[in-house]
Amino acid sequence: MVNPQAQFSQAALHGVDTAMRLTQIGLNSAERLFKLQFQAGRALLEEHVRNLHSLTEGAPQELPARINTLAAQTLEQMVNHSRNTYEVLSATQNELTQLVEDQFSQLNRTVISSIDVLAKNAPAGSDAAVNALKSSLAASAAAVNSITKAAHQVAEFTETSVKAATAATADAVKTAAHKASTPAA
Repeated sequence: MVNPQAQFSQAALHGVDTAMRLTQIGLNSAERLFKLQFQAGRALLEEHVRNLHSLTEGAPQELPARINTLAAQTLEQMVNHSRNTYEVLSATQNELTQLVEDQFSQLNRTVISSIDVLAKNAPAGSDAAVNALKSSLAASAAAVNSITKAAHQVAEFTETSVKAATAATADAVKTAAHKASTPAA
């Protein structure tokens, strides 16, 4: 016999566990982003102080080349910071996706279990209806599985594209800085 109170209690505890996991993911992500921002701010301040000192040194005719070099370095740092931010957000998205997949899997197991209990207590001749219900549940699970796989492929493609674009931007900045810093013949 099915105990509704035990099922309700178990569902409530599972809901609390899920909420705690969501909260933990959110807080961990916020902490990583805060640390990243704080470190970037500190590094930027230190870099600006060094840059100001370097601009006051040397011959005045070298100033444009030094400014170009500093601008290229700043742009490269911004690209790196964007890459790091993307990695934190991507990791958070992966954790949330995994949590949703786990929740769906748990829900699927619960529904299958409930259908099995229903089938045991169903009146004679209801086998066709129970089998149809199981079949539709299996089809739904297969559809969700296909959608999940497609979403993973899109995420992997996006990540690869972002990494390639970041690398291309960093290379372009380095090339531009090198061209700007070399004297024209």
